[in-house]
Amino acid sequence: MVNREYRPTLAQLRTFATIAEHGHFGTAAAHLGISQPSLSQALAALENGLGVQLIERSTRRVIVTPTGRALLPLAQATMESLDNFVAHARGASGGMTGPMSIGMIPTIAPYLLPALLGLFPHQAPDLTPRVVEDKTLHLVDQLRQGSIDVAVVGLPIEGGGLTKVPLYTEGFVLVVPENHRLAGQHGIAASELADLDVLLLDDGHCLRDQVLDLCRTVAMRNDPRHALTRAASLATVIQLVGAGLGTTLVPVSAVAAECQRPGIALATFAEGVTSANRHVGLVYRTSSSREGDYMALGAMVSQAFEESVQESRELLVERVC
Repeated sequence: MVNREYRPTLAQLRTFATIAEHGHFGTAAAHLGISQPSLSQALAALENGLGVQLIERSTRRVIVTPTGRALLPLAQATMESLDNFVAHARGASGGMTGPMSIGMIPTIAPYLLPALLGLFPHQAPDLTPRVVEDKTLHLVDQLRQGSIDVAVVGLPIEGGGLTKVPLYTEGFVLVVPENHRLAGQHGIAASELADLDVLLLDDGHCLRDQVLDLCRTVAMRNDPRHALTRAASLATVIQLVGAGLGTTLVPVSAVAAECQRPGIALATFAEGVTSANRHVGLVYRTSSSREGDYMALGAMVSQAFEESVQESRELLVERVC
């Protein structure tokens, strides 16, 4: 008779799964670091408790029964769930281990991620990052709801209950058609924007708001907010510039990836134009117990920025006089 109160132990499930995986009792015992008699006893206890045969034993080979094949994925899922539970607990207690959901805005993620992801295996090998790319407003909502752990966004952002940590300041570069009067110019003033048709990203992108802040410092002939042409990505905006439909501003980190397209040229602002930049920071819930982990992540993000921006700076030296 089946014991309906019986619940298998994790060790018993792991024994069954390991035998099924290796197809050999001796190999499975060696893999688990236990004796073969202990392995056989654990499997027998599991089968007796469930009232089913999971493995057919013979002198030549091990065969997983039809019932065993049906139950094997469930056993593996149970072990995986427990492993994830433990990983989350370890991550919550600090030490850059376990899963971490990292939000990034679309004007940062494509340009920093290659360098950042390359740092994890060396600086946080036990961390399992999950990256979520979205607009700032959506990332903040996900932070508050607990869907993500931390976000890399443009500062400032509003709202209580969140800790904001400044990471770096990044300059803007003016992108113009290749035959434009400002093409290749270095040290331009913000007032040069007054006569330009500046193309913006869609509503919700913090880069759009940052560019508008810069435009407000000069008397723009054409208000960029009223332009009929706008796009959801920097790549599309720059394509529009190349087609002669206007100009735009991009962060330095995007130059190498986006600004080597035909038909466009670059110009840089004078050093004194402090409004021609954006401030990037890390945001997380103040109630979180992983502050140390987030500080370590912030240091890696800053390092990734310096690595990723180097190629863009070299390109600017070549293309701006």
